Amino acid sequence: MLDRIKASLPSLAPAEQRVGRLVLSDPRSFALMPVSELADRAHVSKPTVVRFCRSVGYDGLSDFKLKLAGSVSEGVPFIHRSVDVDDKTSDIMVKVIDNTVAAFLKYRNDASASAFDKAVDALVAAYKAGRRIEFFGVGNSGVVAQDAQHKFFRLGINGVAYSDGHMQVMSASLLVPGDCVVVISNSGRTRDLMDSCDIARKNGATTIVITASGSPLAAAGHIHLAADHPEGYDRYSPMVSRLMHLMIIDILATCLALRIGGAKLQPLLRDMKNNLRSKRYA
Repeated sequence: MLDRIKASLPSLAPAEQRVGRLVLSDPRSFALMPVSELADRAHVSKPTVVRFCRSVGYDGLSDFKLKLAGSVSEGVPFIHRSVDVDDKTSDIMVKVIDNTVAAFLKYRNDASASAFDKAVDALVAAYKAGRRIEFFGVGNSGVVAQDAQHKFFRLGINGVAYSDGHMQVMSASLLVPGDCVVVISNSGRTRDLMDSCDIARKNGATTIVITASGSPLAAAGHIHLAADHPEGYDRYSPMVSRLMHLMIIDILATCLALRIGGAKLQPLLRDMKNNLRSKRYA
């Protein structure tokens, strides 16, 4: 983006060139400043700042700032995409929370309801037929798989979560038509998960994959629940992706609970709560 702005400077009006040079001199600050301060620093009017953004191919100042922030925020590799090495604790708190909230809101707007409908239909069919429902994941995704098992277990569904590659392959080898397996992966490129998904599919089980679009795993499953986010799986710790996967499991579990029906679940959940009371201090 900065190279594009630099190349466009000679073709811009003199006032817009001043805005462009301000961007190039300190892109991080430009992305954070209000339009009035930007205009003062560039010695131009506020409409000129907006015109500059449109001249270099963006919808306006807000769109330009958003793209600029994304292009210059390299973050701290293997930690978090948004934070910088000199950030204070208060800065890190805001960035981590804002990054997560932004990813969730984007997912709310982009998620495919039809894909969730297909996944829930498959899970309900497996549940009603008394078939196996299993969850596969490794590393951080293995933790999500365990969380899924816990949530489905509370609904009276005897699902199993496997995070060991050998166990996944063995379990997938035993699956049959009518069974359902949910495969969770941040990268969508984990060899063990790909192998297990392929085996389960060849055996006729329905495969639901929760992973990034365009990944090998996304193409390998029957039903793909896209989990797209700005984290690079090979550079940053999977913070947002892990939370997004947990949220997707929550959506599936909630939909499934409503399909099973409150008349059946409410007594079960009430008894479970009552039986757990003795485990807590008064």
